[in-house]
Amino acid sequence: MADKFVFADEAGCFTFKRKAGASRYFLLCTFTTEDCSLSHDLLQIRRELVLNGDSERDKLHATTDQQATRDKVFACLEAHTFRVDATLLEKSKAQPQTRITEATFYQYAWYYHFKHVGRKLLPTTGKMLITAASIGQKKTKAAFKQGINNTLQQTTPRDKWEVSFIDSSKDPLLWAADYCAWAIQRKWEIGDVRSYELIKSKVFTEYDLWSYGDTHYY
Repeated sequence: MADKFVFADEAGCFTFKRKAGASRYFLLCTFTTEDCSLSHDLLQIRRELVLNGDSERDKLHATTDQQATRDKVFACLEAHTFRVDATLLEKSKAQPQTRITEATFYQYAWYYHFKHVGRKLLPTTGKMLITAASIGQKKTKAAFKQGINNTLQQTTPRDKWEVSFIDSSKDPLLWAADYCAWAIQRKWEIGDVRSYELIKSKVFTEYDLWSYGDTHYY
């Protein structure tokens, strides 16, 4: 049995207006592998940080990590084999009905991502375990998880997948997905490709969902 493991994270915010700090894009990124050994390398980086006095450190997170830590993480990523796919939604082009709630927009991102690449991620035999980083407050987490399940039921044979929706601190490969999403986001948001170039060979698709649209709603 050759199972595949898909780890998902997102970048960008759910703010649908032009203001300081609001992202242009919402990005869904998946990190797919058949070999989860990268987890051990990432855990070692976390342990070293704790040994050096960062006693509260429970995960790696690209946005807040120091550059020295990022360098170590990207070196680990370069040494392993995996596949990265990203779907980008330019938020100002999102029609109002797609963003009634954060969970609604999140489900749209998942639907189009898996419509575009889902079949490419399926194992020939075995199953696909999708682990997504839990987001939102307690009352909204169930809606986000349901959005993932609804999407997969529409796009992927039910006997081929399972979903795990957990806090990002609980699986090191969610940290890897976070780093890949961060690198791709910086490329698209501000044109900074320094980190992107380090994972470029692993990025199979970058799908700009509304690239041909020219209507902006704000």
